[in-house]
Amino acid sequence: MEQQQPQRGRGRGNLRGAAGVPGRQQPDWKAANPQGGNGRPGEPAAAATGAAPTSSRVCAVQQRSAVGPAGDAPGRGAMRGNRRVEEIVVTRLPNAPTKQGISGTKTVLKTNYFRLVRKEPNKSVFQYRIDFEPVIEDVRLIHELLRVQGPTIGPYIFDGTMLFLYNKLKSEEVELQVKDNRRDTGLYKLKIRHVGTVDMASEKAMMILNLMHRQAMGSLKLLQMNRNFFDPVAKITIPQYGLELYPGYATSIRQHEADIMLCVEITHRVLRTDTCYKTLLDMQRHPPSYKDNFKKALIGSVVMTIYNDKTYKVTDVDFNVTPSSTFSKKDGSNVSFMDYFKQVYNITIRDPRQPMLVSVPSLRMQRAGVTGPIMLVPELCRLTGITEDMKRDFNLMRAIADHTRIGADKRIERLQRFNSRLQDTKESCEVFQYWKTELDRRLVEVPARTLGQESIIFRLDSAGVPAGPEADWSSAFRSNKMFKTVPLQNWYVVCLRGQEGLIKDFLGCMQAAAKTIDFHITHPQTVLVRDDLPNSYAQVLQDLVNKDPQLIMCVVSNDRADRYSAIKKKCCVDRAVPTQVIKARTITPKGGNPRTLMSVATKVIIQLNCKLGGIPWIVKNPLSSVMVVGFDVCHDPKDKSKSYGALVATMYAAGKSPEPRFFSSIEPHARGEELSSFISTNIVKALRSYQKEFGAGVLPRRIIMYRDGVGEGQLSQVVKHEVSAIKGRLADVYANTPEMKAQLTIVVVSKRINSRLFQGGRNPPPGTIVDDIITLPERSDFYLISQTVRQGTVSPTGYNVIYDESGLKADQLQVYTSKQTHLYYNWCGSVAVPAVCQYAHKLAFLTSQYLNKQPHQMLENRLYYL
Repeated sequence: MEQQQPQRGRGRGNLRGAAGVPGRQQPDWKAANPQGGNGRPGEPAAAATGAAPTSSRVCAVQQRSAVGPAGDAPGRGAMRGNRRVEEIVVTRLPNAPTKQGISGTKTVLKTNYFRLVRKEPNKSVFQYRIDFEPVIEDVRLIHELLRVQGPTIGPYIFDGTMLFLYNKLKSEEVELQVKDNRRDTGLYKLKIRHVGTVDMASEKAMMILNLMHRQAMGSLKLLQMNRNFFDPVAKITIPQYGLELYPGYATSIRQHEADIMLCVEITHRVLRTDTCYKTLLDMQRHPPSYKDNFKKALIGSVVMTIYNDKTYKVTDVDFNVTPSSTFSKKDGSNVSFMDYFKQVYNITIRDPRQPMLVSVPSLRMQRAGVTGPIMLVPELCRLTGITEDMKRDFNLMRAIADHTRIGADKRIERLQRFNSRLQDTKESCEVFQYWKTELDRRLVEVPARTLGQESIIFRLDSAGVPAGPEADWSSAFRSNKMFKTVPLQNWYVVCLRGQEGLIKDFLGCMQAAAKTIDFHITHPQTVLVRDDLPNSYAQVLQDLVNKDPQLIMCVVSNDRADRYSAIKKKCCVDRAVPTQVIKARTITPKGGNPRTLMSVATKVIIQLNCKLGGIPWIVKNPLSSVMVVGFDVCHDPKDKSKSYGALVATMYAAGKSPEPRFFSSIEPHARGEELSSFISTNIVKALRSYQKEFGAGVLPRRIIMYRDGVGEGQLSQVVKHEVSAIKGRLADVYANTPEMKAQLTIVVVSKRINSRLFQGGRNPPPGTIVDDIITLPERSDFYLISQTVRQGTVSPTGYNVIYDESGLKADQLQVYTSKQTHLYYNWCGSVAVPAVCQYAHKLAFLTSQYLNKQPHQMLENRLYYL
């Protein structure tokens, strides 16, 4: 059914056990070719470990220098040696007003942070370049050879090719002869050359502290997969589904407001017990199409190699390259994949004729000099993560959730056990002692505030209904009408023959629910389809859309994607007709009692009203002339090079009705293409729609944009280009209204963050704000918990104000953001992000997954994507 409750998990390879966003990654009914032979095998070398200012906030980017000597070009060694320190994007001026708010009830929360104290804060670390002759490709061998030199070089941190020492060597350049005692491979010449000094008060110090912490983590006998560490001893086996869950930790050290802190998040990794080769054998049982089926099963998935425990994303399958094919090593010699794995890992590949998996190097790997495709042997790869079919298996997801949804009290216990394990293990304790650092044993406590309950307004002459302690007002519809309704008089129901009785019972529930919330609905015409195939629905819909109905409801037997796509394309692209798709199972009475469907019917009625242009409820809006904008991006699963960026605006005008008006726009863009032009152009379109709604000379005084879909590495791009592009277009639009200047505010919204907040041994209530201690000094940022979760640990949402000329105080912007989380009409409760962000995601997801084209322009003022 298109109305969905919030999902309780992320459904990704790494499972955090925290609540997700309602409807996240769900359709509305259910919540270049690499050349073979030139690639390299997947190997360790390919793995990386306040009040608003009176004038606009100035955004700046502080570039951190890359690790490595000046003038040294990135080599072809391990990519860690070419690690680039990420730039700090500074969006807060030194003299900026306070970013701490005052509203709400004060409280104190625990977090998943530990303070890290340096005993010699002014001490510098010495940086050395390290090279082996001949070149060693096995990073584990390099670490082993360095470990033997511990008495000579002292405490060290090794990053692939860079060596960081706490004590300076006597000579600027040192040459040593080292031998691999495990294998008779002769002597290696080890060259160590001094290339620089790292000031531990600089930003680069954070990189070194993270490397130090990873060294300490390595002594706990954990399995490192990319950046996270997992405990294979504590793995959880789910044999009936062929899965293993590896519990682990996602950690990072960063400078926060006044202290350096270690953030620790409990995470899980899902691995299949079978290899990709087993999948290949299963596909070969259907000879005519096994190659296509194998590609569909593997492309886009993430695999873990069993020989180095690294993960790679599969981008292609090359049936022309096999393990018996050869490739060029770093020294220029040719070797077959079979011989390579035998020599380096002592692994014998059994099937020399199996195809090879292809993985295109990530941007991080490309920066390190790895430009060619990485070739992987299916026999040596295990699939990770959860497929879409697995997500649809309720019993499987429940089995996983039983282990990954960790409550606040249990999470605190595991964090404290982790701290004790890290500090009580001799080897890890020595690492901290060598580097003169100390990890606090106590979880960091932070001051917080909990806002009062928001009032949900169903009619203008009412003060509203309190949202409740859990921010859930679904029961309020028993005694309240919707704020604005649009009569539904001309509509159709499309279903399979034999479902007429089921439809009749559910329509009766809808009529009863509609009377309660003052929604006028007439009896629809029922149209039968001959079968459940996509073309059958498309043919019926083709006839119905020509009759210009208000809405069409389609009842389907399951969540088949191609049928759903056919329905939505016909009604959202070819014509502008709102549709509602419902599974027959959703409207089947439980226990044979039709009254059990009243809750479902009420939610459907609310959703239908929204799609027709109605408004279920509003909240008090303190800003009368404002346009609130949300933006998000989703990728096209069929064409990885294409994404869709969706913009949704909620518009209010001074002196007009308090009900919001909506505008939406979505456009495709290619990978690597800047989004600044798309966003600025669509904001102009939204302003034109604003004028169309409220008057040709009317423009909003304030524009508040919540920018979703921004990763940490993309923040610089947003600050450098998007802000200036939007400002430039706004100047053009407002040029004819000199008495008014657009007051722009841009807030970056981050959902997938590792920060967690605890109130005692439970989750904090909705409306909880943290804006100090664990926030970042270079940002005007805050955390907001805006929703309740029934299971697991609630995830706060991070907000980073990168540009602000609104004139609002930090407290006012925090409160306004909290209000926006109460306006998502697909759920009678608050959600994790402002409603415009969730609307933008729903539109981007619908278009990228099912429409693959821009929707009909006549739908741009409707919430048709709910």
